[in-house]
Amino acid sequence: MTSTVPASLTRTAEGSALQAVLLDMDGTLVDTEGFWWDVEVEVFADLGHRLDEAWREVVVGGPMTRSAGYLIEVTGADISLEKLTVLLNDRFEKRIGHGVPLMPGAARLLAELAAHEVPTALVSASHRRIIDRVLDSVGRHHFALTVAGDEVTRTKPHPEPYLVAAAGFGADPWRCAVVEDTATGVAAAEAAGCRVVAVPSVAPIAPAHGRAVVSSLEQVDLAFLRGLIADE
Repeated sequence: MTSTVPASLTRTAEGSALQAVLLDMDGTLVDTEGFWWDVEVEVFADLGHRLDEAWREVVVGGPMTRSAGYLIEVTGADISLEKLTVLLNDRFEKRIGHGVPLMPGAARLLAELAAHEVPTALVSASHRRIIDRVLDSVGRHHFALTVAGDEVTRTKPHPEPYLVAAAGFGADPWRCAVVEDTATGVAAAEAAGCRVVAVPSVAPIAPAHGRAVVSSLEQVDLAFLRGLIADE
């Protein structure tokens, strides 16, 4: 975890129960879920295997160990999990070397959160090396805290990443709004006790108590997030 949390950012905005906003990365802020699948297809093609499109919904949003392990199992590829993880991260890092596209509404939302000094964290199942490269495009100044999948004992769908982020701000998880794009990420955030905005990227996500589902970040602003926390 990396953190640059000035004291001013740990104060809750007056008149708001919202204490922090915790944002997923791939498929939520940056349009990279397709990049990951393309990389997986390419790497397995090099290994002599063709990936079934139906497997994409299984691996999306998951930690590298789970996704890579699943693909080894279903293809029968003769490669270790450790070696495959290196290959996938290397290929993905090369793919995003010239920048990554932001999801519609992401830049506006990040700017609004910064303007109102809302404590904001990036919480991803991706490894630190990948997060740091993506932050070159998104702007690391938008985040006082970042949590990578290889920096926690148990990553998504376990709640640990979101509990770590909330604790980093000294915030109550139930006063944190999480924005996620996959069922795996939603499960992690809700298990942590956070309120969730789901913006599905690959597979559909159903609305539920304490969870809002929207089609785009363009529908999400600070007022929306504050309303989610207030809706108890």
